[in-house]
Amino acid sequence: MSVRTFTRRFREEVGMPPGQWLIRQRVELARHLLESTDLPVDRIAAEAGFGTGASLRQHLTAALGVSPTAYRQTFRVVESVA
Repeated sequence: MSVRTFTRRFREEVGMPPGQWLIRQRVELARHLLESTDLPVDRIAAEAGFGTGASLRQHLTAALGVSPTAYRQTFRVVESVA
């Protein structure tokens, strides 16, 4: 299958180009890690496939309008001690 055919079929099935879908998946993983771990931003960026903290910051800000640190402070799940 050619790249062009794959891209067209992917867009028909998913509703967006493959690159945009991939970035969305990476942002979702980064959000989960920011909410549920104490990992540094650079480590989360690497785990989510962004490579660098700067790239994660750029994509998260574009998608959500907040930095990774601000997102973590706002949406962090705090476990209560029983």
